[in-house]
Amino acid sequence: MKTLTQGEMAPNFTLQNQADETVSLSDALKQGPVLVYFYPKALTPGCTVQACGLRDSKPDLDTQKVTVFGISPDPVAKLARFADKHELNFSLLSDEDHSVADAFGVWGEKKFMGKIYDGIHRLSFLIGQDGKVAHVFNKFKTKDHHEVVLNYIQENS
Repeated sequence: MKTLTQGEMAPNFTLQNQADETVSLSDALKQGPVLVYFYPKALTPGCTVQACGLRDSKPDLDTQKVTVFGISPDPVAKLARFADKHELNFSLLSDEDHSVADAFGVWGEKKFMGKIYDGIHRLSFLIGQDGKVAHVFNKFKTKDHHEVVLNYIQENS
């Protein structure tokens, strides 16, 4: 697993969101920077805490013109249930074949309760309007992810 690093070009992608609309990174970058955050599975406790933190921080992110994309290998229908249940106000994108996760270098071996399996590693990338990775967020807890992101953006804007 070779994870993208700061300064590298982010791979463009086009995926379906929870409303089954086509969303692409290149289109979103026309509006401003994009936070691409990868999470393992919708409707699980840690992923819910992380998503709700971003939901509640959306006004501050909007001030900085930051678009948020949450990406997981879940199907569109499950993303729709997740977004509806928690009133999420940003795009959740379905990467069922994990091709985008592979391209960003966040798909790989994981261990949980003695089992080894392949899955998404919880990482976030701030992509600048130039399409380059401005920052990689890899040290955070799900409950403070939104604060770590906001602090970085506010300190570097």
